[in-house]
Amino acid sequence: MIDRITPTLEPDQPVLMHQNWHHLLFLHWEVPAAELQALLPHGLELDTFEGKAYVGLVPFTITGVRPSFIPPLPLISSFHEVNVRTYVHCRGADPGVWFFSLDASSSLAVAAARSMYKLPYFDATITFGVTGNALPRIEYQAQRTDSRGTLPANARIDYGPGDGVITHAAPGTLEFFLLERYILYAADDHHDLYRARVHHEPYPIQKAEVQRMEETLVWAAGVKRGEEAPLRHYAREVSVKVYPLERV
Repeated sequence: MIDRITPTLEPDQPVLMHQNWHHLLFLHWEVPAAELQALLPHGLELDTFEGKAYVGLVPFTITGVRPSFIPPLPLISSFHEVNVRTYVHCRGADPGVWFFSLDASSSLAVAAARSMYKLPYFDATITFGVTGNALPRIEYQAQRTDSRGTLPANARIDYGPGDGVITHAAPGTLEFFLLERYILYAADDHHDLYRARVHHEPYPIQKAEVQRMEETLVWAAGVKRGEEAPLRHYAREVSVKVYPLERV
């Protein structure tokens, strides 16, 4: 049995960075496990829920990015992001996230994340529009502009919370398996494996309504997803602590 509770606890180590994540949409499709496992680096195993594997597409926006010792800086502490991901563990422990791609609207953030965290970030043009209603509606458009990644890689998604009922995912549920992830894995050009921790309060999740969803980011990651409607979850915001990268 994989311990899925301990990674949710706040680490006893120095915080490297703070940031706030807003208007997160979690879209998930079931994908044959063998297809995803073939895309993972040596040392990581695909994590499954009741034998099923998932690929996720997660658009959101970020504010307040700063190292732990300085306040947020204007113009560089906020940007938009969308990532393609699946779920992994390392030798039966430390369940976490493997990112196939992360597209961001800040070239500085892309360069920093590639250098500091070995993550496959790509430059993108992203627009993010949100209404001020109690149940906000978000219009999200992303277009990868970075030739280091597969092209075309785009997304246009209109979404928002479906109702006002806010819950936290309960341990043992599919929602907990998909959303409550606090370890990220990465690999460098030499195929050495790394991981880092993040911490935040449990996601305040709601049902999500998706009015439009057109995307090629999952295809660009080398994953063939189904045409069925994805699982959909929305979280308004969380305040996040990010910890240093370490070798696995």
